[in-house]
Amino acid sequence: MPDVPLATRRPQRADARRNYDALLAAAREIFAESSTDASLEEIARRAGVGIGTLYRNFPTRRDLFEAVYVEEINQLSAAALAVADQPPWQALRSWLDRFVQYVVTKRAVIDALNRDSELFTACRITMYAAGEPLMQRAREAGEVRPDASFDDMLRMISGLVSATFVDEEQRTRVIDFALDGIRARP
Repeated sequence: MPDVPLATRRPQRADARRNYDALLAAAREIFAESSTDASLEEIARRAGVGIGTLYRNFPTRRDLFEAVYVEEINQLSAAALAVADQPPWQALRSWLDRFVQYVVTKRAVIDALNRDSELFTACRITMYAAGEPLMQRAREAGEVRPDASFDDMLRMISGLVSATFVDEEQRTRVIDFALDGIRARP
């Protein structure tokens, strides 16, 4: 796993860092709720800062999209480290639960990102470096089918998360059913 998270332009002062983090959290929530067309003023309001603070940190809407995306990837990497000491299947499943949250945010901002950009490529590499070792460990423990690839699993989960569900419980059940399909059978 990479030792250094993807770089973002985080402010140095504690109050400025709090504002930056509040803006990212508000943007992530609002983008997931209403799309990337959401009002920047609403993001600033929900973060508890003025619009000038938003523009100081994110001069363009694209800067905000990229920062939200990078933050999601960094949190996925941190989640992999946080679960690494759990039993293999439990660690993979815990990380996948966080991956589901990432997919919701990614779905909201993906069209605003350049999929051919160096940033997007670096994010993908970082995400795979974080999660793939968890799957490999589960495979080596005999918990995952040998023919299931990490990419297969991520695509399956991404596709499922894109569907509409009655509620969160139904989505969790459907994901459980799908993940049962990659479990190794005796």
